[in-house]
Amino acid sequence: MYSSELARLTVHEDGTASGRFLGGQISFMLARPQQPPPLGVLPDLDQGDEHPALLGADALNDWNTRFVAQLAAPRTQRITLDRDGRTEHVLIDVNAGSWAALTETDGAWTVRQGGPDRIWDAIEDHVNRWREHGAPELDRFTVTATPNGHTITWPAN
Repeated sequence: MYSSELARLTVHEDGTASGRFLGGQISFMLARPQQPPPLGVLPDLDQGDEHPALLGADALNDWNTRFVAQLAAPRTQRITLDRDGRTEHVLIDVNAGSWAALTETDGAWTVRQGGPDRIWDAIEDHVNRWREHGAPELDRFTVTATPNGHTITWPAN
């Protein structure tokens, strides 16, 4: 979703590394191997399970919120479509075959989701937990890298 940060990590004797993001809404041009996969044919956005959204797609206009959202759905791409006289905000994970489409009517948001994962439910849960912890700035997040992968955490108040 193109919200990125730069981290300064310290490598420890055991080969792990940890540190914090530097903040500042840093953006990078992606290298070819980092490019998202082509969208291909979009799923049928009229299908799927529909329910009221607790969080609107407009929340993703904020850099920090979008960064936290992509922690919950890291392979998700975001597009906007004008369809049937309304704007649909579509999140799609091409590899998993999961998608979410959000629309706004009179200030209320609705989400329709399909595929094996409920992308928007995961994003809402992650963003709401971050907000419950006071929505700390990204430079307070901790990054830990090990041979088995990496984790990103934020302080709990």
